[in-house]
Amino acid sequence: MHLPDGIVPIEMALAGYGASAAITALALSRIKSMSDPQAEIPRVAMMTTVFFAASLVAIPVPPTSVHLMLAGLMGVMLGWFCVPAILVGLFLQAVLFGHGGITTLGLNGLILGLPALISFGIWRTAAQRWPDIAAFCAGSLAVVTALVIFAAIVLAGLPVTLDASAERVALGVFLLAHLPLAVAEGVIVMTLLRMLRRVEPRLVPHA
Repeated sequence: MHLPDGIVPIEMALAGYGASAAITALALSRIKSMSDPQAEIPRVAMMTTVFFAASLVAIPVPPTSVHLMLAGLMGVMLGWFCVPAILVGLFLQAVLFGHGGITTLGLNGLILGLPALISFGIWRTAAQRWPDIAAFCAGSLAVVTALVIFAAIVLAGLPVTLDASAERVALGVFLLAHLPLAVAEGVIVMTLLRMLRRVEPRLVPHA
């Protein structure tokens, strides 16, 4: 669910860059305040690779297709690192495969970066008491939040010359096709974290 080049006015694209820059600056400031941020680099590199590869795979869901977002998993596993990691993954997807756009990179960073941070907050708050529930909510709510942000951006950027009602119907079909993905990603995050807690709990933050 990436915004391609040309789908929104240039003013919105620039505003997206500004908002993403602000969130990235906040994330980097929190990262710098950590006692040993370099120790997290291997985890960040691994998760960025997973995000880059997995979110490229499209799954047909007639009349459209969906792909994994993994924003919830990125937020849970990386914390504040999720913001720069997602931006790097999105940039490489746009440059190497044309998946998403360069002008819309800032907006795409918001669509996935903000839900990842929300998931991070959910996991950090509830992981110790209700790890499975927290993991499922982190994965599923990240997808729902990303859908809401995506829809808001698309509707706000519609040219006045287009048939707004037809576009809303098409967007509604697109969003409905992604709702099963919200459940699927919740299950994926819950299952993966449950396995990691049993096999190698040191890999699971805040649990």
